[in-house]
Amino acid sequence: MAEYKVPRRDFLFVLGELLRAEEVLPPLADGEPVSIDLVSAVIDEVAKLTEDVLSPLNSVGDQKGCKLVDGSVRTPPGFREAYNLFVEGGWIGLTAPEEVGGQGLPTFLNVAMHEMIMGSNLSFADYIGLPQAALSTILKFAEPDISEIYAPRLASGEWCATMCLTEPQCGTDIGLVRTTASSNGDGSYNIDGNKIFISGGDHDLTGNIVHLVLARLPDAPAGVRGLSLFLCPKYLVDGSGDPCERNSVSPVRLENKMGYKAASTCEMLFSNAKGWLLGEPNAGLRAMFTMVNTARLLVALQGLGTADRSYQLARDYALERVQGRALTGPAFPDQKADPLIVHPDVRRMLLSIRSFTDAGRAIALWLAIQIDVADRAALPEDREKAADLVALLTPVVKASFSDLGFESCNNSMQIWGGHGYIRDNGLEQLVRDCRIAQIQEGANGIQALDLIGRKLAMKEGRLWRTYCAMVESTLTGIEGESDLAEFADPLRVALGELRGFTDGLMKKAAEDPVVIGTAGVDYQRAFALVLFGWMWAEIVRVSIRKTDDSFHRSKVEVARYFYQRELPKVTQCLKVAGAPVSSLMAMKAEDF
Repeated sequence: MAEYKVPRRDFLFVLGELLRAEEVLPPLADGEPVSIDLVSAVIDEVAKLTEDVLSPLNSVGDQKGCKLVDGSVRTPPGFREAYNLFVEGGWIGLTAPEEVGGQGLPTFLNVAMHEMIMGSNLSFADYIGLPQAALSTILKFAEPDISEIYAPRLASGEWCATMCLTEPQCGTDIGLVRTTASSNGDGSYNIDGNKIFISGGDHDLTGNIVHLVLARLPDAPAGVRGLSLFLCPKYLVDGSGDPCERNSVSPVRLENKMGYKAASTCEMLFSNAKGWLLGEPNAGLRAMFTMVNTARLLVALQGLGTADRSYQLARDYALERVQGRALTGPAFPDQKADPLIVHPDVRRMLLSIRSFTDAGRAIALWLAIQIDVADRAALPEDREKAADLVALLTPVVKASFSDLGFESCNNSMQIWGGHGYIRDNGLEQLVRDCRIAQIQEGANGIQALDLIGRKLAMKEGRLWRTYCAMVESTLTGIEGESDLAEFADPLRVALGELRGFTDGLMKKAAEDPVVIGTAGVDYQRAFALVLFGWMWAEIVRVSIRKTDDSFHRSKVEVARYFYQRELPKVTQCLKVAGAPVSSLMAMKAEDF
């Protein structure tokens, strides 16, 4: 089976030529600018770990899986050693503040690192991303004495973390959470309840695991307004912050999953477990969403990383496997058959995948830069604009990347034919593994509800207007250039269609909120296609005058594919999104 290769050249193109990270990012904490040399060094070092260590463990993790033995979870062979290498290199604290032992580097480097991890070994990524996401929540909401103990150990990777929301009776509807918390009168609380689908719920990689748990205080209001967030460690700590006695939290089962088998996904029992409140009572949802929003971007990268690995496998196979003849006659008459790459439908699938991965990588890194600008830009208006774009586009990126990631892995399997269905070649594992991304951290239908029901109208439509102005700015930049007309005209049409439909959608939703649900998924797909079209326009603007080399030339050709065969789908998506509500809602439940 071919191993994963990091797309180094593409990372440097996106961050150096396309996004110009050196120019647009605020300085680092020490006042030094972000340099492309730093970017290159980070990518090279992480590439060594992902290519040489994680990629060979991918099939091992799938075959061996995690095991629950005597009340503790054991990860597959090699995972502990691999995790220790990430700890020793300081990679888990890559973007953590220096005051808690992190490196304080920009978010986009963490996004690049996670794409590489996702592409090389999707299951392993849980153990790296969860402590990072928990750390951001603890730094923002924990009392100083709690933060002093837990933040440095999460930043170093000495301890890991989880996010405990889901229960047997509730997933998306967390207002139904039944887990309870009662005060001990000394600042601590006793937590009682059952949580399921907990990523990293228990494992043998670290000496402690920090659970962030949603629970209800006595007399809390019903629904989401009555939820509080608690920090509940696997092991309690002594006066020095070192683990001592075992807390009353334990895994009661490992979930038997379709894929993603080396990720320890547990059902967890909290039985009078000791925990500490994070943030204000009954304000746990706000605190938890600090972690959730970080996790949603990481889930998007699951789709991107697995799609890129599947593309590498499918491309190499299409270039080498001989099967049939070109429709115009033998392309290689000296051979018994032509390679798969001569067939139009094989090319369609390869170009479809690459139109996602090339632009998707650029979108993910651009969005990460917006996160850094929102946090650290000198001008308030720059911070506000970046924060608006992050809030609006996070659900779109999570949903579209995970949808397209699954479609891409399926297309790669189709190119391999029957050999792709065979376990030895690695594609069937990618298909099984990446399917979780469409469900994790809010199913994609929920992302659509978030986009239409909250984000479009937020701040009286300011987020939506900011996005439209950004696309308009790109159009203004390319419309005067004759060699870019083939890209400018279709993008303006697509943006106009999306804008017109959005105005009508918001009016209809105000009259009938069911419209939010009936239009949701198709509208979100149209929105994503325009987002990808915007990024492809930016890529072409940089590449079109450098087509004497194959790298930039291929960018322009993939952009042409996207504009001629993917962007026109905006029209169809919006037509379906605008279909009458009755087409989904008229049928009686008993008639199903």
